[in-house]
Amino acid sequence: MTYRGDDGGRRMPPPRPPAGRSRDHQRAQMMPLPGRGQSPYDERTRPMGTREPEYMPPQGPPPRQAPPNRGDDYPPPRRRRRWGFGRILLTLLLVFVVFFAGIWVYLEFSIKRVDALADYDGRPVAAAGTNWLIVGSDSREGLTAADEENLATGDVAAAGGQRTDTIMVAHLPDNSTKPTLLSLPRDSQVKIPGHGTNKINAAFSLGGPKLLAQTVEGATGLHIDHYAEIGFGGFAKIVEAIGGVEMCIDKDMNDTVTGISIKAGCPQTLDGREALGFVRMRHSDATPRSDLDRVANQRKFIGALVSQIASPGTLLNPFDFFPLLSAAPDALTMDSGDHVHNLAGLAIAMRGISSGGVVTTTVPVTSGSAENWDKNKSKQLFDALKNDTEVPDSVIVN
Repeated sequence: MTYRGDDGGRRMPPPRPPAGRSRDHQRAQMMPLPGRGQSPYDERTRPMGTREPEYMPPQGPPPRQAPPNRGDDYPPPRRRRRWGFGRILLTLLLVFVVFFAGIWVYLEFSIKRVDALADYDGRPVAAAGTNWLIVGSDSREGLTAADEENLATGDVAAAGGQRTDTIMVAHLPDNSTKPTLLSLPRDSQVKIPGHGTNKINAAFSLGGPKLLAQTVEGATGLHIDHYAEIGFGGFAKIVEAIGGVEMCIDKDMNDTVTGISIKAGCPQTLDGREALGFVRMRHSDATPRSDLDRVANQRKFIGALVSQIASPGTLLNPFDFFPLLSAAPDALTMDSGDHVHNLAGLAIAMRGISSGGVVTTTVPVTSGSAENWDKNKSKQLFDALKNDTEVPDSVIVN
């Protein structure tokens, strides 16, 4: 059997497969050889009746790939530190603490010390509260002849040795009662150990701070815990360092002995010379009670001075603070057992003088000469201080 092709020639039909061989056998012959893999031809020739799979879009984001390992030669990048508010505040606080500690150490090792307090037979035992002996001496240490003339300190030889123009006891209670600033008139007649009866300020010239402290303890029955002393020159320098002290002067003050004059006015600023004249003045029409008026003015001035030193206007003003810091060590003398924190506690307690937060008084006396103490009233006053009780109004002398 023949058939004709497209070119008109004769063609022989393809040979038939041998009997017994099926189409499956024929397909089996077209299977890929082992190890050959799938042929691209197989992808293009699909069995009849099968459908090409529909396109399925990828589901979700592509998987994240781990960053390549850079090895030890490529350290991770550093994060830049940001200075937040907390870090800045902590740094400022640290600077303040270091500055404050430096000032504390400077004062601790710069202030002069003296052995003023010592144990002895019959010494009063410590009672309630804390007692300071505060002394304003007529020491002219550090003053030139021109300074002495300007401050009207008087002649050293005429003064008859070193004496105390100011003797005070500051009592700081352990309870809620008010602190007390007590003046001891310098002409008070008391017993001086080993020297009989004499004016109380003579104890300082006879035996220095130690004998004065023992004399005060014997006369008052109070145990003295701390000692502070300031001389003429140091007092004036402290006042000058803070630019003067504001005061209210009720009437003109003209001292006939020192020649210092202070005009009335409120407020007015007293410089070092005027301040020293104010706390020493007793020969004036403005001080008819002599020493009693003088000690009252001393307490008044101490209140104004402490309040001004502790004010932000002084502590935050470098033109006042650093001169004060420089003048304080030369002006002050403390007992060898005292420290700066003791002095700070005294200053804090005395801030209330101007506002009435401190009881200010003089030892009750029998006459205007202030030589003899009223025994009954004085005992009531000293007992109140020993026991940390309120000072009776009947024994307060302004």
